[in-house]
Parts: sequence; structure tokens; C-alpha cells
Amino acid sequence: MSVQDAEATPPTPPEESGPAPGPIADARRNPWLAWGGWLVRRLGLAVLTLWLVSILVFLATAALGDPVKAILGKDAETAGGRANQIREQLHLDQSLWERYWHWLGGLLTGDPGTSVANGYPVGQLIGDRVLNSAVLVAVAAIVIIPLSFGVALLCARTRGGRVDQGIQVVLLTLAGLPEFIIGIVLVAVFSTVVLHLLPAVTISAGGDSPWAKPGSMILPVATLVLAVAPYVIRIMRSTLLEVLDSDYVELARLKGVPEKVVLRRHALRNAIVPGIQVIALQLAWLAGGIVVVEYLFSYPGVGASLVDSVRNSDVPMVQALAMIIAAVYVVVNLVADVLSILCTPRARTAITA
Repeated sequence: MSVQDAEATPPTPPEESGPAPGPIADARRNPWLAWGGWLVRRLGLAVLTLWLVSILVFLATAALGDPVKAILGKDAETAGGRANQIREQLHLDQSLWERYWHWLGGLLTGDPGTSVANGYPVGQLIGDRVLNSAVLVAVAAIVIIPLSFGVALLCARTRGGRVDQGIQVVLLTLAGLPEFIIGIVLVAVFSTVVLHLLPAVTISAGGDSPWAKPGSMILPVATLVLAVAPYVIRIMRSTLLEVLDSDYVELARLKGVPEKVVLRRHALRNAIVPGIQVIALQLAWLAGGIVVVEYLFSYPGVGASLVDSVRNSDVPMVQALAMIIAAVYVVVNLVADVLSILCTPRARTAITA
């Protein structure tokens, strides 16, 4: 080959290096595949968590002793027919693990058992109670979220001032009080001693929902708001102050951007993800925290049913209600993780990378 031919021949382009074929390369080319894999893993962890919780709940209730003696008391030895009926209903003639698998199978098929105290299916008894508690938590969350963001913005805008210091004193005071103390104070102020504006307990006619009389829901909702909002406001305030001290916010100020715009467009937007996490944790806490509040105000929800079931040694009811509360925890945290990733571009890139 002559020199002219060698110069005329175009050079062979080097082979492009890229990801090896396989599921990782497919996930990089298709973001939906990466998202699907991440979601499947999270759902698998959620199912595993609930399964472990079911074992703990069942073992904890089994460790309480003989439920027949707990239910019948001193008459357990003489009430032969009733005692045998309860033993057959709770499958006490089987081994521990056989009882567990029988209970878990019924739980997965929508049949958590029959109430020992009432003789009715557990699902029928707790259906309306779960709805009532869900409404109570939803109303409290609708109040907590905008209130927390608004007060946190006010504190960040008046940092170190009298308004900020006064709000911090109130928040610290409320954070140091348990929810039943807050509820008792609200009842004393608005229902008994000072004012007579609101009912001290939830009033609902037979078969009616609690929200049929909205006035009787004000004190339970206010108790939950005052018990949860201080934690959310304080964390949101700290996050906003950290963002306001960052370099890019200072650059926006030097460019002449008004402080209201800086708070709304820069600080609040970057504080949303920590806010989602703390709100999710507090809403998950409400699933168990409403036990005290519902019992205090005689609210017909999951909390009051759980207290009555423990008092009556109604094992199937206690197990079903405990699993419902655990499921709320898991679902709320899963939703919070998804929302946090959707609001964080860096996290979305990390999943699809």
C-alpha cells in the first residue's frame, strides 16, 4: 500500500465504551425500569416489616397467659361450655405456630377472627372505627401542615426578634406537655370551668358518624394539633434558617431579590423535603397517639376500641388493631420516601444512575 493510499484511507473509529448489556444498562436507558426496581424493593421491605411485626404482635399476646382465664376470671374452671367455646374459637388446642399461621392466613384473606367479647367478626366491628380515626387524623393533618409551614416562615423571617422568641417559648411549653394534659386543659377552658362553648366528649347519635356534629370534634382535633405541630414547626424553622444562611440565598439577596421572594422561592422550596419527612413521622405517630386522645374524649375510633379490647382481654381485636396501626406506620413512611425522592432531583438522578 502506497503512502497516498494510506493517507486516503479513513481511520477506523475507536469502539465506544459503554455499559455492559444487562439489567443495569437497561435501567440506565429506561428510568421507569429503575424506578420500578426501587419501588419493588421498598414494597418488599414494607411487607417484610409487617410480617415481623405480625410475629411480635402474636407472640406478645400469646405471652399474656391463658386468655380463657383472663376473659372468664374466677369462673374459668366452672364455666366448662363457655371455656371450651373460647378455646375452640382461639384454636388453643393447636401448637403456637399452628395458631400463628392460622391467624396470619385469616389476616391476609380479610378474616382476622371473631371478637371474644361480642361474638361478631372483627372486621365488622372495626370497620367504622378505622374510618372514624382516619377522618380525625386527616382533619388534624389538614390543620397541622399549613399551620406549621406558616408559623415556621414567620419565625424564620423574624429570627431573633420578640415574635420569634415568644413563639419559641410557646412551642417549647407545648412540646413538654403530653397530649392528655393538653386535652384536659382544653376541656377545662372550653367545656367546664372558664367557658361552656364546646362539648367535653364526642357526641354522636346511634349509628351516626362523629363528624355529623362538628362541634364535638373541635377539641380532639385541637389536642392533636397542639401535640404535633410544635415538633414540626421547630424542625421546619431550623431547616429554613439553615437554607437562609447558604451562599445561593445570599447571592439572591445581593441581586436585589425581595426577602419575601427569597423565603418563598428559595428557602421554602429547599425545606420541603425535611418537612415531608417530619410530617410523615408525626402523622405515623398519630396512628398510635390517638389512643389516648380518643379515650379522653370518648371518640369512637381505633384508640378507644384498642383500650376496650385490652380491658376485655379480647385477643383477636387487639391483634387486628395493632396490625392496623403498624400498617399505617409503614404506609406513611413509604409515601414520605416517594414524595421526598420526587421533590429531590439529586435523589431521582441517583436512582436512575
